[in-house]
Amino acid sequence: MPMPEEIQQKWPQNLWIIRHGQSAGNVARDAAEAAGLPLIDIATRDVDVPLSELGEQQAVALGHWFAALPESQRPTVILSSPYARARATAQHILDHAGIDPDEVQLVADERLREKEFGILDRLTRHGIVQKYPELGEQRAHVGKFYFRPPGGESWCDVILRLRSLLDTIIREHRNENVVVVGHQVIVNCFRYLLERMDEQTILEMDRQGDVPNCSITSYEFDRTLGRKGKLAPRLVNFIVPLLEAGAPVTSEPDVPAAPKS
Repeated sequence: MPMPEEIQQKWPQNLWIIRHGQSAGNVARDAAEAAGLPLIDIATRDVDVPLSELGEQQAVALGHWFAALPESQRPTVILSSPYARARATAQHILDHAGIDPDEVQLVADERLREKEFGILDRLTRHGIVQKYPELGEQRAHVGKFYFRPPGGESWCDVILRLRSLLDTIIREHRNENVVVVGHQVIVNCFRYLLERMDEQTILEMDRQGDVPNCSITSYEFDRTLGRKGKLAPRLVNFIVPLLEAGAPVTSEPDVPAAPKS
């Protein structure tokens, strides 16, 4: 006997993947790079770095964009990196999206955390070359996708934990409207998984430009794809919500220094 149609759909109805708003770490990183300093001047742990004032503005604009969607398309689940800047972005979405907070699951999941940079944490490009020139040679040899700094992660390590998170989303949030708030590498690695990319494709995508803060990459369930339907790409690094609200668009390059994200 065929299974009921609603059980056959294993995916969410809508999946929005968002990079957090600009952080205070982004600002400190830019200042250190501009001054040619080896170390980013920020005292807190990367996990505790808050949004900048501009980042707050960007996150509020994003919440207003969700509020303009038809009620049936607004988020029912918000999954966030546990980092302060991502959690604050997620909270702003919830607060300004015109949805009842009692009707939405807001969950911080450590699998959405920033890529870990190990001993390269807080170093600028100049600092890395100055302190660990041999690691630059190793990274050039093995490639950005597979390079794992001592005590840190490669892109493959991030992808492995996101595979686990996707299993959770499929198991617990099918048919729902799911927002994921993470970091630049998280957005790219989700695209790698959902769009079935290979190493060359994801690296070429990364070379084309950085993921803007508070931009949206989205997927919608399409029942006509495959035997049971699939998630189809809809938006990529979508920044219209920020432009409409007059919030400046910001992005940072993907470098092995933690506060860049």
